[in-house]
Amino acid sequence: MSNVKIWINNQEMTVPSTYTVLDAANDADIYIPRLCFLKDISETSACRLCVVEIEGLNTLKNSCTVQVWEGMKVHTNTKRVNDAVKNNLKLLAANHHFECWVCHREENCELLELLRRYNVPNTMGEDPTFSKKTSYRNISNSLTIDTSKCILCGRCVSACNHYTGLGILDFNRRGFDTYVAPANNDFIDDAGCLYCGKCIQACPVGALSGTSDEDIVIDYLNNDNYYVIAQVAPAVRAALGEEFGNPIGTNVEGKIYRALKKMGFDEITDVNFAADVTIMEEGTELIGRIQDRLQGKEAHLPLFTSCSPGWIRYIERYYPEYLPHLSTAKSPQQIQGALIKHIYADIINVPKERIKVVSFMPCIAKKDEADREQMKDRGVKDVDAVLTTREFARLIRRFGINFNNLQDYKPESPLVTYTGAGAIFGTTGGVMEAALRTVKAFLEKEDKHTIDFTQVRGSVAIKEADLVIDDQTFKVAVVHGAANFPEMFRRIKENPNKYIFVEFMGCEGGCINGGGQPIVKARDLETIDVCKLRAQALYTIDSKNKIRRSHENPNVVSLYQTHLGKPGGELAHKLLHTTYSEKEVFGEKK
Repeated sequence: MSNVKIWINNQEMTVPSTYTVLDAANDADIYIPRLCFLKDISETSACRLCVVEIEGLNTLKNSCTVQVWEGMKVHTNTKRVNDAVKNNLKLLAANHHFECWVCHREENCELLELLRRYNVPNTMGEDPTFSKKTSYRNISNSLTIDTSKCILCGRCVSACNHYTGLGILDFNRRGFDTYVAPANNDFIDDAGCLYCGKCIQACPVGALSGTSDEDIVIDYLNNDNYYVIAQVAPAVRAALGEEFGNPIGTNVEGKIYRALKKMGFDEITDVNFAADVTIMEEGTELIGRIQDRLQGKEAHLPLFTSCSPGWIRYIERYYPEYLPHLSTAKSPQQIQGALIKHIYADIINVPKERIKVVSFMPCIAKKDEADREQMKDRGVKDVDAVLTTREFARLIRRFGINFNNLQDYKPESPLVTYTGAGAIFGTTGGVMEAALRTVKAFLEKEDKHTIDFTQVRGSVAIKEADLVIDDQTFKVAVVHGAANFPEMFRRIKENPNKYIFVEFMGCEGGCINGGGQPIVKARDLETIDVCKLRAQALYTIDSKNKIRRSHENPNVVSLYQTHLGKPGGELAHKLLHTTYSEKEVFGEKK
């Protein structure tokens, strides 16, 4: 790779010849506006906001796609450039339904930021030419599409393809009637959507959002007939602080507990506890299948993890033939809800019908998971409402809580105790590592206290590792990001006996990068490794925890001794396990 000498705003630079003008400007800390640009995902030049003037050329060029050349002289702030940017912003604004005061993106809307920066009024919106735009709302229990706010930048379409490989979202119709939705505006739930939420995070405005349960939760808290119990997912504590100006990857666990207490929740629990229980159930299931194979029985190996609801929606719709390989253990969210409703309710002497369980999750697909019929017992849901990390932040603001000034707090509930293994569930490879710590201890004749399985950590799309038990070696794998699932299935199909255990996570990076997490602006994503920073917060919790293996959680041990019996036993199976089945996509079985 060769270098070239260029000038940007009369500043001399030497940069790689593969650079775009935008890359070079970023290196020089020279601001160029952009809206449709998502590095390595959406680079279509659709918005025409990143235009620059290049000496020797008659027309303005898009800095995000034009590569540099030797001697290039670029100007980013000429009158011609600024006039073009302002005109293009006016056109975008004319296509956007402004209701900023009730929009969930008001505080970090990329369009609004640019309109303010360039002092652009919405004058074209009054033109009847622009008032003919047809709007659609497509609402499911997890995802809402509002095309009245869509500016047709295409970022959501590109993100859907990049992260899932499914192409659920696309441009429909043409001209002024163009809108983004599943084909033919089909109901989003019927279109094979995973509810990963990557489209929400890609959208620069508020055209896509998670379907909100905030008002439902407030109603619960204001109803004296209800006993409201909160549960907080591992990844939430590594991200919520960002909504209040804290650095990415700040652990705000203690403040979360305090905020929930101030809101008036009757009890506060932690999903990390249920993660430890999940390992007891899923680990026992894995051991049982390994033993079956060693005895020559049908074992349905490899065993697949079942914690990620986006992954569950994927396998049910696109690879249903592999459903027998899926662990029947519920996700930690649902396990915690089931334990609260059917065991803890008796301990605290509150009828389960009075209890409302509210989850705080990094994931919008958890809303759909909580609504599944399999997650109910005679009409009583395991989990009654799910708020994403973003909704959690909005709820805190609605209650007038100064989050950053909160003193740390630790609830007394036994369902708060967790191990380091429970904490790392929130990152890719975490479920696998937690399981291996316990499975290895259960199967070895002598407990060799293996804790860190670093082979399953990191950002590689598909990671493989060896599990050595006594003198026998087993192969395991970790895959994250739905777009990588077909390759994993290809490997399994080519060598069915290669793996004994595979962790699937619908989102790249795992739950720390879930579709309900705080939205990081596209410009910041160009330089910040969000997943790495959030994951490190969870690994730090793990390394500092005195107990790092799920089966050593004293309250989990007590739970089995006093109520559940043995892992995978009759009662445990009834409460903590479920079933899955093939689902249709666009009205047809895949």
